[in-house]
Amino acid sequence: MLWNTLEGLLWLALGSFALFAGHFVVRWSSLQEQWRHSYVRNYLYLPWGYAFKEVKLTLVVVGFAVLSALAGISAWNLTFRYYYVERWYVLYDIFYVFVVLPYAWNLIGKFHRIRLGVEAAAAGNLQSAIDVKGKDAFTALASRINNMKAGYRVALEEQMKSERLKSELITNVSHDLKTPLTSIINYVDLLKQKDLSPEESSAYVDVLDRKSMRLKTLIEDLFEASKVASGAVELDLREIDVAALLNQTLAELGDNSDDIAPLLRVKIGKPHIYAYLDGNKTQRVFENLIGNARKYSLPGTRIYLSLEETDDRVSFRIQNTSSYEIDFAAEELFERFKRADESRHSEGSGLGLAIARSIVELQGGSIRIDIQGDQFNVLIDFPKHEI
Repeated sequence: MLWNTLEGLLWLALGSFALFAGHFVVRWSSLQEQWRHSYVRNYLYLPWGYAFKEVKLTLVVVGFAVLSALAGISAWNLTFRYYYVERWYVLYDIFYVFVVLPYAWNLIGKFHRIRLGVEAAAAGNLQSAIDVKGKDAFTALASRINNMKAGYRVALEEQMKSERLKSELITNVSHDLKTPLTSIINYVDLLKQKDLSPEESSAYVDVLDRKSMRLKTLIEDLFEASKVASGAVELDLREIDVAALLNQTLAELGDNSDDIAPLLRVKIGKPHIYAYLDGNKTQRVFENLIGNARKYSLPGTRIYLSLEETDDRVSFRIQNTSSYEIDFAAEELFERFKRADESRHSEGSGLGLAIARSIVELQGGSIRIDIQGDQFNVLIDFPKHEI
């Protein structure tokens, strides 16, 4: 009788196990999904997942936690030895398991992520950021490292841009120096011919004069651009009348070019506008900008100039209609030797805007270019007072 009962229980157990196993297999995928979203899994993995990768540090923290827990229990037992404190032991252990240890492992995990981020930066990977959230010291450290990596990334991009511009500068300098130099060599060879008439010789000399002056201007502009860009210039800053300086510049340009005066439309807000600037350098800025507008404007179109003042700034604006399509970014026009292909036949060096920008910024001002279709605008703000 007993044997039959045991046999029945055994078959019942086997049947129950088979049913449970079948149900477990059928629901395996759903059980996996439940496990991924379960509290137990999140408790074990999220705070501690990265911590277990720092084995030595984890062992130190665990050892310290165990010893401090034992010390706490012993101290509590010695202090309240005549009271029933078993319940407080349980609460103490629960606090350690669910608060102290997760917090400690969370800090270890942050340390591990920071270490990986630093190693990645040391290997040259400046793109990835350290993902650490919170308000503790590790989070602040990770934020500073991310900022440092971003700064290095910007510096690297600037260095690469500088190297690219340096390469383009060498190419453009070679081209712009070679063109007049080749013409000079060719016309010198022509002058060596013995059967030239006086008229031909005079014409060749005129060409040599123009080409040599072109070469001289290019070299002088190149040296000035390098000096101003490096800051190796001394500014004679004093209070000057910017309105009078602009009128003087326009008068000198009008004396040298009869075709520019009818095209200019000048608006000066007040008869006298004062600012703390270097007069010679500021006049060079006006000359470069007005000269560029004259050379690259659509024939027959007007050039608009305005000079205004506010409480602390003097604003200069020049606007013209370009004779060619501007199919590149406005910022690129400040690069040395940057000119459109359609304008490379002109006598300009391509350094005018680069020199103007460096002079303006050395005096504490700002310059920007605004392009709207074929309308080309340069806007400059000078400080009125000493900086």
